[in-house]
Amino acid sequence: MSSTRERALNAAVDLVGSHGIRALTHARVDAHAGLPPGSTSNHFRTRAALLGGVASWIAEEETRDLGAVLAQPFDDVDGFIDLFSTGIELLTGRFAVRTRARYALFLEAAADPALFAPLRAQREGFEAWSRSLLVSLGARDPDTALHAFMAFGDGILLHRLTIDPEAPVRPSVDAAVRGLLGG
Repeated sequence: MSSTRERALNAAVDLVGSHGIRALTHARVDAHAGLPPGSTSNHFRTRAALLGGVASWIAEEETRDLGAVLAQPFDDVDGFIDLFSTGIELLTGRFAVRTRARYALFLEAAADPALFAPLRAQREGFEAWSRSLLVSLGARDPDTALHAFMAFGDGILLHRLTIDPEAPVRPSVDAAVRGLLGG
């Protein structure tokens, strides 16, 4: 059974991902998690602390869930395309609510950069992983390829989360990766 803190964080992520950042209050989290009133504030005294807890929780959960996928070995460009496509499909399918919550926090972090720290650290790890893979796959200019690759990833995530949840992933990933690798 999960702890009160975990129940509160899962409920908070669900509220933000389903109803937006304004839905995040201690009372709503308690109600959504089925916790006694005041439970969430025992762990996160202020709204800022709750936002920070949610950001850290999202980074931890995504790292755990995607880590298993991204750690799978592959031998060639097609294997990388399959791996990346699977990650996009997870983030916009099974974990879509959490991904929406992450994007809501990105926008909130414009006013509070400290809030972004756990998500930024997670992204930096993903960027380092992606850059090393692009180098191993033969990217001629790995830094430029990395920036374009990350922008493409954000774009396809937002497209599937907001416009077309059923948009095919693999053909777009294939075109982007092969384009970035120069062929």
